[in-house]
Amino acid sequence: MSSRRTLLLGALAAPVLIRAAHAQSAPAAPSAPAAQPPGFYRFKVGSFTAITVHDGFGTRPVEGLIVNKPVAEVQAALRADFLPTDTLVVPYTVTFVDTGRHLVAFDTGNGPNSNPNSGKLWDNMAAAGIDPARVTHVVMSHFHGDHIGGLIEPSGAAKYPQAAIIVPETEWRFWTDASNETRSPEYQRGTFANTARRFAPYKDRVQTLADGAEAVPGIRAVAAYGHTPGHTAYHIADGANEMIYLADTTNRPAPLAEHPDFHPVFDFDADMAEATRRRMFDRVATDRIAVTGYHFPFPAYGHMDRTQAGYRFIPAEWSSVL
Repeated sequence: MSSRRTLLLGALAAPVLIRAAHAQSAPAAPSAPAAQPPGFYRFKVGSFTAITVHDGFGTRPVEGLIVNKPVAEVQAALRADFLPTDTLVVPYTVTFVDTGRHLVAFDTGNGPNSNPNSGKLWDNMAAAGIDPARVTHVVMSHFHGDHIGGLIEPSGAAKYPQAAIIVPETEWRFWTDASNETRSPEYQRGTFANTARRFAPYKDRVQTLADGAEAVPGIRAVAAYGHTPGHTAYHIADGANEMIYLADTTNRPAPLAEHPDFHPVFDFDADMAEATRRRMFDRVATDRIAVTGYHFPFPAYGHMDRTQAGYRFIPAEWSSVL
């Protein structure tokens, strides 16, 4: 009788022992990552290597974002794109191009700042193997703070110690003339002092560039005025292969490129900016030219296509092979 009772108790205890042993041997659940993985992406433009490097993102309330349309119309456009209708998320992505002779940065990101979601460029550059000391040219599209903030270290020293700084002639002339301050939109007047501060360590290395001129062989300025007085895009070509860095020709393309008549609050001359959007997007859509855009969803590389009302961004197919 006692032996039968022992067998029965052993049989009942066995599943408990098995479960306990399994619990002890099972691997621990992976902990959640502390941050997103590095953000960079390489692709080719002929023999040139282009790299888009993410600087994070900012946010803006949708209320007041578009100055010439009722907010309900803007929200309807956002809803159609499956985007939040109260807040616009604005990505920041810097384009680099290695031509083999020159390593060129197009704009410099925000730099360290109080927004915990932006200022990621320098870490992502390191992950991508881009040494600021190897950058030969920093080519600026315009002087808004999210584009020139990364020119200097928190100490005020130059972040790109060997680079020539190439600036659009019209943009430089406007923001370095204090007499223009009183005829600028009030919210953009801080750009004058910020321009002086950010470019100060490079005063002997700033070179102005006229519309249509080459910054380096294969990289040519394309006037795209309106977002700022001298806002400039850049045509990048190696043989028959070409791309245009659109910079801020539009902010994020959904919904703003889809509705080129929307006038964002951050455009200096809204009518000129709209005309520029239509001209630039017509060109890249007609000629099937690849693009990168500073505020496009990462990796911010693809093509523009026409729609009935405007234009849409078609992201390039990702590839692990250059």
